[in-house]
Amino acid sequence: MPAFRSVFLVEKITCGLAILISMNIIKRIGKSILCVKLEYQVKKLRKKHSFKVIAVAGSVGKTSTKLAIAQVLGTKEAVRYQDGNYNDRLTVPLIFFDQTEPAIFNVMAWFKILRQNNKLIKGDYPYKYIVVELGTDGPGQLEKFAYLKPDIVVLAAIAPEHMSYFGTLDAVAAEELEVRKYAQKLLINTDDTPAKYLQGIDYIGYGLNGGTYQLNVSARSDLQAPKGSLQISSNEKIDVQLATIGSQGAKISLGAAAVAHLLGFTYDEIKSGLLAIKPVPGRMQILAGINNSTIIDDTYNASPIAVKAALEVLYAAESPQRIAILGSMNELGASSQALHEEVANYCDPQKLSLLVTIGKDANQYIAPIATSKGCKVMSFDDPNKAGQYLAPILQELAIVLAKGSQNGVFAEETIKPLLANSADSQKLVRQSEYWMNVKRQQFPPAG
Repeated sequence: MPAFRSVFLVEKITCGLAILISMNIIKRIGKSILCVKLEYQVKKLRKKHSFKVIAVAGSVGKTSTKLAIAQVLGTKEAVRYQDGNYNDRLTVPLIFFDQTEPAIFNVMAWFKILRQNNKLIKGDYPYKYIVVELGTDGPGQLEKFAYLKPDIVVLAAIAPEHMSYFGTLDAVAAEELEVRKYAQKLLINTDDTPAKYLQGIDYIGYGLNGGTYQLNVSARSDLQAPKGSLQISSNEKIDVQLATIGSQGAKISLGAAAVAHLLGFTYDEIKSGLLAIKPVPGRMQILAGINNSTIIDDTYNASPIAVKAALEVLYAAESPQRIAILGSMNELGASSQALHEEVANYCDPQKLSLLVTIGKDANQYIAPIATSKGCKVMSFDDPNKAGQYLAPILQELAIVLAKGSQNGVFAEETIKPLLANSADSQKLVRQSEYWMNVKRQQFPPAG
């Protein structure tokens, strides 16, 4: 009898695996068919109607740059874009038709989308500009977007990303620079793209440290958006007021201004457009904290470039108590230790009252080096417990920076106990029921 049960169990497991494998194969084939059909519809749309496509690629800063471009262009013309991160082969075409992605096996919903898309192709198309984000998490993915034939591609950065798939920065650069093969104009953030990858490439540069488009701003100690001087080529300069803070915010605004200029916007239109850029949840958003403190919410994601830029904003701010909450930076593969140690060495005990680390890699690699440099450090595995620790020790007029990746970190949850108005928790990133369930699974409530 036991032998019979064992055989039955093996057969049941084998059958289950076979079904799972079959479902994955069907899903992959179905997705491939949908991609081909949707891409064909985008080609037809472009052929039938007159509009320009602006695409944003890069290792970091894609979503913020995309939104800033859309907001600036939207002050003058009708713009189509997506608030979230529709940035893969299946979802990018949906943006052109103002469609939402249904479940892959919802056949009727997909038939409805394809039918509605065809009607839109034949009718009036209301948009002058389409702004999309091009994502990749492995070699060979960005070449799939060549059919878009973008009028402008913005490359926001070449930096470590998804290193468990890419392995080296050279591989990342090779993938990100695939866009040069189909961009009619290529606009590159030269501050965050190593110069060696730009040799022999036809591009237009932008940055705080040089390029065809350059923005000169000075750090402010009050966390208010600064004024700046936007220089175009060597002989054109205009004064602008930004709506974004920090060097990363300045680069995002500059990228949007450069796109607008390339599309023929006047200087006055660019100046007013930059003021239309709105704070995005989890991206250098300023929130009011308890005890008249200030929270810098930069919890959407984390990379060494962005973490150091956020720390610079914190360091420049005048406050009796500066606290940095730094979570692990995920998906860095074999480079994780070195890149976390790079961030650790950027932690300045003269400018930090307290450093709080969250997550395995931050605790293992950032905390000990920061401690050895003289920083006071507290480490946590659970973001909720980090928030509970910080709430009673937050001083009057303190400034708190929160920065980290997603899984295993979710530093936005650390912010919640620190908010002066609990309703502001809805301004934080990843507050949908889906994400809250993910967080409850990873960090179960006590008791």
